[in-house]
Amino acid sequence: MKQRQEISKLSVDDLKKQVSSETERLAKMKLGHKVTPLENPLQIRDVRKHIARLNTELRKREIQA
Repeated sequence: MKQRQEISKLSVDDLKKQVSSETERLAKMKLGHKVTPLENPLQIRDVRKHIARLNTELRKREIQA
């Protein structure tokens, strides 16, 4: 819940920057996991969910505007 409150405080530009950086991070994690397995592969799921939360907040603001 704390993470959602932090996301709602961000500006639209900050949200877009975070989405792009997290998407890049996810791609690197997936590639790295295929080469050498991650110690904790559940991190991939967490990053994917974080991206979804950011996109949800962006969409919510788009609808309100």
